[in-house]
Amino acid sequence: MTLADQQIVPGITISAQGEATVDPALTDVLLDLALTLEEPTGHPVDVQHVLAAIVLAVRSGQLDSTRALSGDDRLLVERLIPHVKTVFSQFGGNVGNED
Repeated sequence: MTLADQQIVPGITISAQGEATVDPALTDVLLDLALTLEEPTGHPVDVQHVLAAIVLAVRSGQLDSTRALSGDDRLLVERLIPHVKTVFSQFGGNVGNED
């Protein structure tokens, strides 16, 4: 992590260029969250959608940047639901640079 990188939550950082880096240990957590978020959001949620929702939640002050992520954290899921919906309603579900 460089000085220009911003920690979003433990294990997830965003570079000055807007590129996310995820600790490999969080891969299963993000996948679990994606699967959990599909039903309450009504959208086909993947790991990138969860990552975008986490960034939005932290930047809006609804998620503490020191909070460790857990795939079975009901409060975390509840806080991410509106942000996942935002990703789909405002961005059509498109996140990041897809080559």
